[in-house]
Parts: sequence; C-alpha cells; structure tokens
Amino acid sequence: MKLSPPSSLVRCSLRLTAVGLLLLAGCSKSNDTTASSSTSGSSAAPAGKTITVGFAQTGAESKWRVANTESLKSEAAKRGITLKFVDAQSKPENQITAVRNFVTQKVDAIVIAPIVSTGWEPVLKEAKDANIPVIIEDRSIDADPSLYKCFIGSDFIKEGHLAAEWLVKATGGKGRILELSGEPGSAAAEDRKKAFADGIAGSPGLQIIDSQSGYFKRDQGKQVMEALLKKHGKDWDILYAHNDDMALGAIQAIEEAGLKPGKDVMVVSIDGEQEAVQAIVDGKINVVVECNPQVGPVVFDSLAKILAGQTVPAKTFNTDHVFDSTNAATEVKNRAY
Repeated sequence: MKLSPPSSLVRCSLRLTAVGLLLLAGCSKSNDTTASSSTSGSSAAPAGKTITVGFAQTGAESKWRVANTESLKSEAAKRGITLKFVDAQSKPENQITAVRNFVTQKVDAIVIAPIVSTGWEPVLKEAKDANIPVIIEDRSIDADPSLYKCFIGSDFIKEGHLAAEWLVKATGGKGRILELSGEPGSAAAEDRKKAFADGIAGSPGLQIIDSQSGYFKRDQGKQVMEALLKKHGKDWDILYAHNDDMALGAIQAIEEAGLKPGKDVMVVSIDGEQEAVQAIVDGKINVVVECNPQVGPVVFDSLAKILAGQTVPAKTFNTDHVFDSTNAATEVKNRAY
C-alpha cells in the first residue's frame, strides 16, 4: 500500500482535530436546506487548528446569488470556520485561478459554484493530488466524479419540467414563447433550456420563436427584452426567463413597450426571489419555480462527514416549489431572499 507523504499525514491529523467543530455544529441541524435559527454552530472552536475552506463563487449577478453567498458565509461563521471567499465576477478564468490559489494555500476543503460546466478537470486533479476535498454546489460540472466529493444544489432539469408542465396546463398547449436564457455554458442555463423544451414538446401549439441570453442579470434581461420587442413587436404570448432577475428586468421593458406583463403576455420564471413572488401577487408574473439558494447548512454538514472520513451522497438536491396565483400571497412573506 502506498503511504501518504508526511505532510499529508500532518494535514490529516490537523483536520481530524478541527473536524469536531463541524460535527458538533451540524449535529442539531435538520436536513432542511432552508435557513436555520439554530445557534449550535456559534460556540467557540475547540483548541487546535481552525478549519479553512476556500469558496469560489460565480459572482454577484443576482439577488439569488447574493443569498447563496450569504448562506455559506453565515453558516461558516456559526461554525467557527475560516472561509476564504473569491467572487469570480462571472469569469471562468478567475474561478480556475481562485481554486488553484486555494490549493497553493493548502486550505482544508474547497467549495465551488461553477460558472460553466466544462474545463474543470486539470485544477480538480491538482486539488485531489493535494488531498483537498472539493464540493460542487449550485451548478453541476462535466468532469470525472472521482475528482470531487459531491454535488449539492437544485435539480435544474426538474425546474424546467415544472415550468413547462405549468405552462401547458395554463395555456392549453398554445402560445408563442420568447426565451431569456442564462449564462452560456452553465448547467443551469443548459438544463433549464433543454428540460423546458422537452416539457412542451408534446404540445405542438407551444413554440419557442426566439431565445437569447441575458446572462442571469437584470440589466441584460431588460436590454435583451427591448431588442426582442423591437424584433417581434406584439407577435408573441409568453416569456420564459431562466431566472427572476432577468424576468424582472424584462418586465420593465414590456411595460415601457405598452404591454401589461402577466395579462397581455404571460411571464414564467425560475428562482423564487421575494420580489418575483410579490410580482405574482401584483399580477405581473404568472408563475415562478423555486430554486433554493440556502445550501450553507447542507454544504457544511456534508463537509464535516467528508473530513471525518465518512461517505456522503454523490448528489443532494433541494426540495423546490412552484408559486402562482394560488399560493403567492401566502408564501411571499416567507421568502428569505
């Protein structure tokens, strides 16, 4: 059997000394991925090495993303974990550099919310060679699963299917659709696009007549919607946006064009931001499929097990819901982001 280098043995020993903090902090938390009011993670760390985790975030392109960042930051703070945070500003090269720097800094673990799904294997191999476990959160990647420990996030394919299912029922399977897609190359954009298209495929009266990327950003959602309105005028019926920020930006453009969103044209979105659910109450959005960003507790519960040598599920999906006129007024006050 090949022995680990002495430095790896030392690192392993230090991790085991510190991992008790993670285990103690996580033991009283439920498996629910929503924010917890538990204060069990706020106790002082025991003597020994504090766990350091590198977190390579995509950016701050939406309220959803800000809530996702805050979920990990606040949970790390509760558990006495040092979190090295890098905002990649939606640039894949920045994110790769951040992960490589985490490896050089010899952090205890790395969490990545990948901007794009490809190009990860070289840096993940570097992390594995350094015996640094990696958790992928939010968006999945196309890479050898042995290079990272697990994926934690939402099921984007299910979200696309839920949006399509709702729309088919609401329209009777008829309508011309404009699509605002997300970050090109991201799992969220690719899965939501394909799953939605598959979901309406059995309704030939529903047709996607145009699809453009708004990069998950509100200002670009508005700009792209303005261009689509110039191109198509009023010859369309439904907007399908891959996230709430783009939908909310598009609503501004739709109103400026003299149309009433939610009435003259239907608006279908994904994320579940409070502002979007309120827009359902206000009659400007017809349906929002939830994508829960609050994965911090689950990420650090899983990390505790990984550092303790335990096995965790390869994939853990959040439980997401659908909001429309039947439940938005009741649910809007419960939104935490």
